[in-house]
Amino acid sequence: MSDDSVRLHFQVIRQRITALQREDAEAWREIDATLEDLQVICEQMQTNLEATEVIQDNLLYYRDLFASCPIAYLVTNTDGVILEANRAIARLLNIPECYLVGNPLAMYVAEGDRSTFVTQLNQLDQSRGSQVWQMNLCPRDGQAFASQWHIAIARNLDGLIESLRIGVYKLSPSQQVVSPIQPSESRFAPLAGQQSLETIPKEGRIPLSPLPHSLDCLRVLVVDDEADIREFITTVFESYGIDVKTVASAAAALEELEQFHPDVLVSDIRMPGVDGYSLIRRIRALEAGQGGHIPAVALTAYLDEDREKALLAGYEAHLHKLTPPTKWIEMVSQLVGQASDSDRDKQV
Repeated sequence: MSDDSVRLHFQVIRQRITALQREDAEAWREIDATLEDLQVICEQMQTNLEATEVIQDNLLYYRDLFASCPIAYLVTNTDGVILEANRAIARLLNIPECYLVGNPLAMYVAEGDRSTFVTQLNQLDQSRGSQVWQMNLCPRDGQAFASQWHIAIARNLDGLIESLRIGVYKLSPSQQVVSPIQPSESRFAPLAGQQSLETIPKEGRIPLSPLPHSLDCLRVLVVDDEADIREFITTVFESYGIDVKTVASAAAALEELEQFHPDVLVSDIRMPGVDGYSLIRRIRALEAGQGGHIPAVALTAYLDEDREKALLAGYEAHLHKLTPPTKWIEMVSQLVGQASDSDRDKQV
């Protein structure tokens, strides 16, 4: 029932009451006041119902987005039991989604890495914010591969860990050193209707990717109004030895630039108040008067964000927040290299 229908319904009731009020005016005034309250309650209920429908639509949208996200993504509890898994992680492990949920994630971790995985889980209570783990994974009927996990820790109002939200990225051959799979008597317990998963030996550990020379002593300023995003980006960059400063607004970024002097700026586009477009325009205007140039990357969480608009505003690159973090590192390295080449050309 719409708001107009509710109002019309109560209007008809009042018209009928008016015709009867002559018999007992006081009693009918009380009834009329009660009906007024009832109408307000009904209108509030209608508003709440419409809001609930919007929330349900949004939940369905995000559920579909989670399921179809190109990044392999899963959610586990503190014991490592999988609570949710999307299609990408199911394809990566070559296992139907329905078989992933409810099973321990350790089933798909290489045997040599399982003790490390359990240790990391046991140390979660001492951890804050995002983390980056590296593990060898064993897909069903496939060859083991090295992977990097980007983990966000979700806590309840009491500060207790509720779940782990894990993005899984398969490392390329240039980013990993994985020992060949050797036959082993120790195998994972197979799922119903599935074959066993072979494991890799304990020495098959994954080192961090070699740090490009151009990133030595690199300084990056990150601007984003969301604390979780700032923390996540910091974790990624610091895992490569990069010095990171983060701020929550364009105004704070302009102040920080006077002291921090970053080699690269990474800024969100859609921020309250002064957005990322206005920020880069102000920075480029300051550079025009004072000299110098900071390579800048526009960061966005929206698929429809205009890349050309970001480049025209003054950014050198445009990245989506769902882009694998290794691509962020590659982009920053590339920008630093371009800046170094430009400086050398000017000296010549």
